[in-house]
Amino acid sequence: MEHKTYITNRRAKVQGIGGYVNLPYGTEVSVEGRFLYYQGRPICSVTSNNAHTYFSQNDDGNGVRRGNLVRAIKNTLERRDSNYQSRWDKVWEDTLCQKYKKPEHEDYWLWNHDFYNADIEDLKYIANLIGAKEGR
Repeated sequence: MEHKTYITNRRAKVQGIGGYVNLPYGTEVSVEGRFLYYQGRPICSVTSNNAHTYFSQNDDGNGVRRGNLVRAIKNTLERRDSNYQSRWDKVWEDTLCQKYKKPEHEDYWLWNHDFYNADIEDLKYIANLIGAKEGR
C-alpha cells in the first residue's frame, strides 16, 4: 500500500534534503515516491531514521497515535531496569513481533519499516505485551 500522507508525531527540527525544517507537532506532510515533502520541498526518505523518529503514516487518521505507540514501545524496551531482559524475551518469542524484525540481523533486534507503519491494533498488542504505556 502506498501511503499518501504522514504527520509529525513530535516537533520535527531536522536538516532535510531540501534544507532545514521546523515543523510543529501535528503537521501533515505529503508523500511523493519514496520521499516526504512539505510545501513542495523534500524532507527525507520515508524509510529514513528522521521519518521513523518524527513522522507517522496517517492515511487512517491515526498517525499521531501510531507515533505515540511506537515511541512508547521503543522507550519501554530501552529502559534498563530489572525487567529489561524479560521484556526483550517476550518480543523475541512473539510471533506478531517477529514480522516487524529486520531478518538480516540474527542476534540483534532492529525494527523494520513496517513496524513504524503498523496497524494500531498490532502496536497496542506489542505495547501491552511489554507493559508500555501510550504517551511515554
